[in-house]
Amino acid sequence: MKKRTRQYIHRQINQITTAFQYFFRQESSSGIILLLCAVIAMILANSGWADIYEHILHREITIGAGQWRLTMSFLHWINDGLMALFFFVIGMEIKREFLFGELKSPLATILPVAAAIGGMVVPALLYITFNAGQPSMAGWGVPMATDIAFSLGILAFAAKSAPRSIAVFLTVLAIVDDLGGIIVIALFYTSELHMAMLLGGVMVILLLFWACRQNIQSVWVYLAGGVFLWYAFLQGGIHPTIAGVLLGFAIPAGNGGTVNLLHRLEHRLSPWSAYLVMPVFALGNAGIMLNAESVGTVFSPIGLGIMAGLLIGKPFGIFMAVYSLIRLGIVAMPAHVTMGHFLGAGILGGIGFTMSLFIASLAFPDGGDLMTAKTAVVVASVCAGLAGTCVFAWTQRRRRAS
Repeated sequence: MKKRTRQYIHRQINQITTAFQYFFRQESSSGIILLLCAVIAMILANSGWADIYEHILHREITIGAGQWRLTMSFLHWINDGLMALFFFVIGMEIKREFLFGELKSPLATILPVAAAIGGMVVPALLYITFNAGQPSMAGWGVPMATDIAFSLGILAFAAKSAPRSIAVFLTVLAIVDDLGGIIVIALFYTSELHMAMLLGGVMVILLLFWACRQNIQSVWVYLAGGVFLWYAFLQGGIHPTIAGVLLGFAIPAGNGGTVNLLHRLEHRLSPWSAYLVMPVFALGNAGIMLNAESVGTVFSPIGLGIMAGLLIGKPFGIFMAVYSLIRLGIVAMPAHVTMGHFLGAGILGGIGFTMSLFIASLAFPDGGDLMTAKTAVVVASVCAGLAGTCVFAWTQRRRRAS
């Protein structure tokens, strides 16, 4: 009996470890593609193809017919439609982590969760400091985000010999950060609400959660429900990507093995999210004009608030949360990890990019303010990546010398 129990525990540990390694490899490699697409977008926006690039992004596309016809620009289809798949995958990842992964044990998650909270609160406060009393206050959520793909990609490149626990720490931090960003979007970045459509959406999500409780494994049930939920949220005034997150929460997970629908969908859709959705989002949203005027706007309250939040607020909030918990003896220092590793991870947390650009598109309806926010996000993310690389290199040299 004891032998079978040990074998079961060993299998469960192997499944969790394999899932994390798969997630880490995928996210870190997709960060390289994401960076390449961001560079291509900036080249297009600053070349002779700029007018064609803008025309394609704002070209209206109609899907459906009659009263079910929906017309939006290509950029809106990316941000409101395609990104719903990205958030759907995030929803499944968060559910898996809470049920079977790194977020299952409250004791093991104290450090990254506290760090994530510190890394969201301090940047928001810094942004508010620069924009208090101005309409641009709406952008306080922009510097709160951490880009999982970029941050893990830089970590894999800059700190190949870093302890695995740092990769786990940064991954869990970024996942909690995403959850915080989702809550911020749902609560603070909604338009005028239409209660009839929202009531329909609530009925759909309740039916989907009922199907989950009944362990219904048919993908068509959740696909049909997800489409109706997305449309209800779009028409109801809540950003439709929230429908993707809720749908991810509603997918049945079984006992955490490989035969449940959550595992199958996550493994099939994660590559599409990482290697298609996020690169297309970068192509559509990272096209910023690089000239004296646009670069100068980063020194406006919006730009300074975002850069201060990502480059100062993020590292400070993350590092001080970790330092305080370890110093007070609430959490023990992980094996083979130094405070330099946590400082480097905190700086990499300042790579906002995907989520920051996404929240900026919701916060700033004015094209000029949005371009300022995008420029600041890109500049801060690049600086955070370079600074984090330098800190990890310095930490590794110190460890080899000691």
